[in-house]
Amino acid sequence: MEKIDKFDMSIISCLQREGALSQRELADRVGLSQNACWRRLQRLNACGIIRGTRAEVDLVALGLDLTVFVMIRTSHHVKDWADAFRQHVDQLPEVTDFYRIGGDWDYLIKVVCRGIAGYDRFYQKLITGFELSTVTGFFSMEAIIENRPPDLRVLDD
Repeated sequence: MEKIDKFDMSIISCLQREGALSQRELADRVGLSQNACWRRLQRLNACGIIRGTRAEVDLVALGLDLTVFVMIRTSHHVKDWADAFRQHVDQLPEVTDFYRIGGDWDYLIKVVCRGIAGYDRFYQKLITGFELSTVTGFFSMEAIIENRPPDLRVLDD
């Protein structure tokens, strides 16, 4: 991968905020010709810096009105167990984000579901077949900042 310059960063920033921009709109916003912008966009896609585009969806409007951050502690720290647990969690449709973390906890899972009953169904599926030391759910009351793309200007430091 060639060095990322200010035009590449502008392309990435614009697409993070508005992924459905036309090629012409994107080129105009970053100050490049359409051909130059297209070539840069193709390079950013080919090297994996841009990994696709998505639509931002109002989950509450779809009935997914509860967000829960699930913290998990386990006494199992071997690769085979971790791989099996990752596969298990990946199959749970309520999971939107899943992290292995450091500190007092081992995993953090972000879950969206339909109310407490939906979370209970998720919880029952989560614990089935896996010995987990502690599972704690933190229920979101309000999303204050959500899905905000990082400000890439911090890379200039």
